[in-house]
Amino acid sequence: MKGIISTLVAILVGLIVLAGYFFQIPILSDLRSLILDWAVTLASLMVFIGVLNLLSVNTNRIKNKEKGGFYSLVLITSLLVTLIIGLIFKPGHPAMNFIFYSVQLPVEQSLMSLLAVTLLIASINLLRRQPNLFSVIFLGTTLLILLGTAPLPFGKLPFIGDILRPFIAQVLAASGARGILIGVALATLTTGLRVLFGADRPYGSK
Repeated sequence: MKGIISTLVAILVGLIVLAGYFFQIPILSDLRSLILDWAVTLASLMVFIGVLNLLSVNTNRIKNKEKGGFYSLVLITSLLVTLIIGLIFKPGHPAMNFIFYSVQLPVEQSLMSLLAVTLLIASINLLRRQPNLFSVIFLGTTLLILLGTAPLPFGKLPFIGDILRPFIAQVLAASGARGILIGVALATLTTGLRVLFGADRPYGSK
């Protein structure tokens, strides 16, 4: 019985939200907005629970003196300091902007730099293990992107930095990324329709 009720509620909510986008009826629009507000509230609650779980896991790691406890202490301290500053000064304050541009942004840029180096090493290892045409294309594309992006002592390479790298990044890579996003969108649509029609019931037993 619980599975049937869960299925009916999920189908009804999904149809109300879907109909609210296609039909300009005041009642449907109000219900759609109300349901979306509930969804945002639940998502915020889930993020809050995730933060509490993160604090709990890292606190237990510090108490048990496990490996990496120092990094857990840094994580908890950074989280609490950022949270307190955000609650006091609100987002958009110069203090919050300083934290973002001085800490988070440099860390993300460093991780992207490590990702580029890791990608180059992975392409070299792939070429050594599987020396075929696709491995050569993968390694060559990685080198061209790095040469066209990296700040070289003598400036950008004339053809690679101005023509070839933008073509690879903005045409070939962007086309592949859009194809992947279209596939994800179609899969999401199919999954949503299966949930709406009751074929899939991730919220209860069948």
